[in-house]
Amino acid sequence: MSEIIHIYHTNDLHSHFTHWPRIQSLLKGRRQWHEEAGDMCLVLDIGDHVDRSHPFTEGSAGKGNIELLNEAGYDAVTIGNNEGITLSKSELDELYDQADFSVVVANLLDMDGKQPPWASPNKIIETKNGTKIGLVAATAEFTPFYRRLGWQVTSGREAIKQEAAAIRQSVDLLVCMSHLGIREDELLAVECPEIDIILGAHTHHLFHQGKEIGNTLLGAAGKFGYYVGHIEIDLETRKMTAEVIETDQLPEADEGFNEYLVGVGKQQMAETVFYNERPMKAEWFKHSAMAELFGDALVSFATADCGLFNAGIFMEDMPEGEMTRYDFHRMLPHPINPCVIDLSGAELKEIYLQSLNEDWPQLELKGMGFRGAVFGRMIHSRMDMHNHQLMVGGEPADPDRIYRLATLDLFTFGYFFPALKRAPKSYFMPEFLRDVFGDYFRMKTVK
Repeated sequence: MSEIIHIYHTNDLHSHFTHWPRIQSLLKGRRQWHEEAGDMCLVLDIGDHVDRSHPFTEGSAGKGNIELLNEAGYDAVTIGNNEGITLSKSELDELYDQADFSVVVANLLDMDGKQPPWASPNKIIETKNGTKIGLVAATAEFTPFYRRLGWQVTSGREAIKQEAAAIRQSVDLLVCMSHLGIREDELLAVECPEIDIILGAHTHHLFHQGKEIGNTLLGAAGKFGYYVGHIEIDLETRKMTAEVIETDQLPEADEGFNEYLVGVGKQQMAETVFYNERPMKAEWFKHSAMAELFGDALVSFATADCGLFNAGIFMEDMPEGEMTRYDFHRMLPHPINPCVIDLSGAELKEIYLQSLNEDWPQLELKGMGFRGAVFGRMIHSRMDMHNHQLMVGGEPADPDRIYRLATLDLFTFGYFFPALKRAPKSYFMPEFLRDVFGDYFRMKTVK
């Protein structure tokens, strides 16, 4: 069987659209080039194309991203956690309504155990020469978040192995689209050697020339559209080569595109939330009126006893005058959900003391939903310390009493507070921090 197949792949764009015109131009040009030469060209995205930190994505609930993928001629995508858990269930169910490509994900199910109608557990694409290319895919298992939104998410690695076994005998080439992370991909290559190619994502890793594990080739293109991955397969010799194309080195194309999309998003979120009667400044390294107000909003929303968050979440000042959805989005762009955690008074005191870490305010935090610059000072709402005694709501904390702490979901992942990863908790979804703050002002205005 003599045929050359070219696979172009992107991942973890996170709505960084600065290089998108160059990416689109490359993909459309290469497809035309390869097809004129008689070769097969396949274009895939491995998830997290959507990121609600961008106004265009927020204003369109991600559907604008689908339009861009259509225009660039993608053949298939899988979902990342940003598609899966930063949109409500109804928004995700509608996200791909106008998609001109296939959505492949094997480990996401409705609560009744059925595959959502917009996705398939696998996909077989046949070339004009009759070669059959099988696609299998899975997404990262943020189980409590998916469950809260009304989804079941199963083991990604096991789902991929199951789908690979189901179609391996029916295809000539088996490609895995994995939004599971580099460690899972490496394990998958060992445990499922029948997969020819694993295209990776989620952990933002980059393989300049691929990585071989046994007879499986791993490809990964980093993050934010800095690179486009390209794999070439000679079916006759079974030779596979991988490279990444640096988008900075591509010819310029519509350099004002991102600013245009920001303007579109601004128009889509032009409705007024409330009228602000006094300006408030975003302070990252000290207490502020805005932090105090947000703390009140967070504690009230969660019906909690106290709150804890970092001041680095505030990206813009709050000026006097009309505040629109766009203004709130600029101020709090993070796809971060509030949560409430049950802690004894003794446990709460330990968390309070850990939060005084002097290294954290200057930390340049990346990931976990945080889209700011630096972590900032930890803000304590309705709790403080006097003479080594923790006070909650102005009263001495009872070491044995259970308190409700309102905080941010990023603090439950174990990086800052390992104890919070294990503690009983409830996530509020699909509300983001900006929704909590905006709704608090709406309620105050109504009153």
